[in-house]
Amino acid sequence: MGKQRLAFLTDFVEAITRRKRGGEAETLKALARPASERARVACAVLMGRIGDAARVAVADQALSAYAELDADQRLEFFRALRDDHGVDAGAIRAAYATWDASPDAAAVAGLFQAVEPARQTLLRRLNMAPGATLRLVRMRQDLLAAIRSDKVLAPIDQDFAHLLASWFNRGFLTMRRIDWNAPAAILEKLMEYESVHQMQGWPDLKRRLADNDRRLYAFFHPATGDEPLIFVEVALTQGVPDAIAPILTAPDTTPEARDAAPADTAVFYSINNSLAGLKGVSFGNFLIKQVVAVLSSELPDLRTFVTLSPVPGFASWLAAQDDPQAVALREALAGGWTGDPGAIEALRPQVLAVAARYIVTARGRGGQPADPVARFHLGNGASAHRLNWPADLAPSALKSAHGLMINYLYELDRIEDRHEAFIRDGAVAHGAQLAAALKA
Repeated sequence: MGKQRLAFLTDFVEAITRRKRGGEAETLKALARPASERARVACAVLMGRIGDAARVAVADQALSAYAELDADQRLEFFRALRDDHGVDAGAIRAAYATWDASPDAAAVAGLFQAVEPARQTLLRRLNMAPGATLRLVRMRQDLLAAIRSDKVLAPIDQDFAHLLASWFNRGFLTMRRIDWNAPAAILEKLMEYESVHQMQGWPDLKRRLADNDRRLYAFFHPATGDEPLIFVEVALTQGVPDAIAPILTAPDTTPEARDAAPADTAVFYSINNSLAGLKGVSFGNFLIKQVVAVLSSELPDLRTFVTLSPVPGFASWLAAQDDPQAVALREALAGGWTGDPGAIEALRPQVLAVAARYIVTARGRGGQPADPVARFHLGNGASAHRLNWPADLAPSALKSAHGLMINYLYELDRIEDRHEAFIRDGAVAHGAQLAAALKA
């Protein structure tokens, strides 16, 4: 590092730490540097020996400078994280030699410290800034986009994922029921983050929060304030639904109608992970199980807990199949069946037979079920209960799943056994309808 760079490091940290002592001129001079330079230098300062108060201020400046970067500059920032804050190969060799000579607990600790990339320490120190946790989540979202341009940035994401999984441990999360009286900022975020069945304005949101036959629950984290991390929308119905439109368009029921025929089924019809930067950090399994427990306690008439879920990978999987049954179905679905009741009835047995194959037998990477929603619910201990077709005629659903949807069934006394069987053996629990369709 040259003398000019060293001088800038000194000026930078002195300017930041003097902000409360009348050092405005020095601060403005330091902060007049280009954002890309300020971000990188602030990270270097953070990794040096400075006091805690200065570290908080410099971390805030680093994140503020990062927020000013464009896409190309963010790519360079991540490359600097990779190149400037990695591991010390010599330290790893020395720590390994120490462990190899005497493999005790102290040597293991030394080896662990040596192999941890310095950027994990940097991320921890950046997290000292006010509001830093959410800012780092959004930084990771940028990183995931950057990795698509530069695959060798992937090791940096491992560091983010490792730390975020710890910071967003289930023990730190709180579940809240959201109703129409919630702060407007939260309600706006629900509309913004709803991606499964997008809301058509405030009246639609209000209907989904109706007290008599709807519920909405979300997980929050103390470090991210009123930012919902994941939320689930629930409809309280009589019987298991086989299409999404009646849920999304149903008028609000009157108290008299509700009292005359109380709901016996809770339907999880939309589950949304709000922050792309938390990809891979699992919240949904905890949320669903906690919601089931709350609803069971509050509404004793409920007997059945199911989802009405999309099947987002079905169309692309079907397009890749070359067996006669799948080819014939693909060609038939390419026609104008949506407005033809006769064609729908004729096609339904074929759709159910091929879709059952997809849900129960199709496998993706690592031997897991090919469908991402199936992986989620089966991994949570649900069973693939019933296929529904056509169940969603929205253009996006026709494109991704030919209108197919599925109910996953959560049976309280079988969740743990099914979860263990899925994790241990890859077993896909499924109901009688899918079992019959597999034989067709």
